[in-house]
Amino acid sequence: MHARAKKEYHAHAMPKRIEKKHRHTSLHQVGALPIREHAGSTEVCLITTRETGRWTIPKGWPMKGCKDPVAARIEAEQEAGIIGKIDKDPFGTFLYWKRRCDHFDLVTVHVFLLHATEQLDVWKELGQRQIRWVAPADAAIVVEEPGLATLLQAVTGMSEMDAR
Repeated sequence: MHARAKKEYHAHAMPKRIEKKHRHTSLHQVGALPIREHAGSTEVCLITTRETGRWTIPKGWPMKGCKDPVAARIEAEQEAGIIGKIDKDPFGTFLYWKRRCDHFDLVTVHVFLLHATEQLDVWKELGQRQIRWVAPADAAIVVEEPGLATLLQAVTGMSEMDAR
């Protein structure tokens, strides 16, 4: 138990090597938070990153000629094979440290809810990532980024309010 707590602490600690030019600024990414109702419960989709295998949501860099929600929807299709209706306004944001070869970059991810309607049989990154549909509260436990965990907890709160 103690070793796990120590590992989690280091997962959230500030990287020791941060490029000076990024110390007070962050890069911008877009993310989709796929959500669906399944067997009377709300579920969210998590995927693993290709390099480290961490659990996260589909996300990527903005795309030239696309508004952020459209780019987020495309990321969900390419990374997880999920099709659906994307909200036009962000659900929220979170920060994370993107690992580079010789440094880390601070990235702000603008997250859009994607109301999933279909899971494709074949998609661009099939076989490169694991994909799981889970309860938002469970998802909040397994992701390493505290801000993403907070957004997932907010989905839990939304589904509890809908049940009332």
